[in-house]
Amino acid sequence: MIQNVIIIYLIIINIVAFGMYGIDKQKAIRKQWRIPEAQLLAVAAIGGSAGALLGMQFFHHKTRKWKFRIGVPLILAAQLILWRVVQ
Repeated sequence: MIQNVIIIYLIIINIVAFGMYGIDKQKAIRKQWRIPEAQLLAVAAIGGSAGALLGMQFFHHKTRKWKFRIGVPLILAAQLILWRVVQ
C-alpha cells in the first residue's frame, strides 16, 4: 500500500519537474520572469530528479551550468541508491 503511494508520488513529482524545466526554458526564450534555480534543484531533490534530468535534455535547458549538469545526476544516483537500500 505505502509502496503504491510512493510510486504515484514519484510519477507526479517527476512530471512536475519535467514541466518546470520546460516552462523555465520558455520563459528564458521570452526573457520573462524565471523559476529560481533553487526551486528547480529542490524539485529534483524531493524526488523529481529523473524528470529534471529528462527536462534538461529534452528542452536543452541548464545543461551548461555545472550545478545542474553534475548536481541533478548525483541527486538521481543518491535517490536510486536510497530506493535500493529501502527495498
